[in-house]
Amino acid sequence: MADTEPEAGQKESAVDAEEPRSGGRVQAVIAGVVPVVLGGVAAWLSFGLNIGSLTDPGPGLWPLIVAGLLVASGIGIIAVVAKARNDTEAFTGGTFAVLAAAGGLAVYASLYEIVGFEIPTVLLLFAWLRFLSRESWLSSAVIAVVATAVAYALFIIGLGVPLPHLIAF
Repeated sequence: MADTEPEAGQKESAVDAEEPRSGGRVQAVIAGVVPVVLGGVAAWLSFGLNIGSLTDPGPGLWPLIVAGLLVASGIGIIAVVAKARNDTEAFTGGTFAVLAAAGGLAVYASLYEIVGFEIPTVLLLFAWLRFLSRESWLSSAVIAVVATAVAYALFIIGLGVPLPHLIAF
């Protein structure tokens, strides 16, 4: 009978292949500093809006709260890294996919008020489906158009949410 178990050297190499690459403390600190900086900028921008009070909130209150949570999360990451003795995972291709998705969302937010709801939504969904999820060109296009139409019907027609839009029914 043949032995079906891999040899010890083969078992170790299979485990090594599954272990993530080491990122080091510098990448871990960067992962904590980025939300602190973004939260600080968001907090500074929210003060440009009317903060109001808890009983009479202004448009800047919720952005300020979210910015505070972002800063606290970043400080928490840095604190954990300072105490941790083990290493962190390295940034990978998946990290860059997240950054690309966030960049696409930032472009979407900037075009949303200028162009309207429909075109940026179709483009963002198509880009996420095609380039991040690696769906086919056809399914990406169909899903993006159908999802945008459903969102339009739900929010603009059904609920009467005053979103900026080009198509009027």
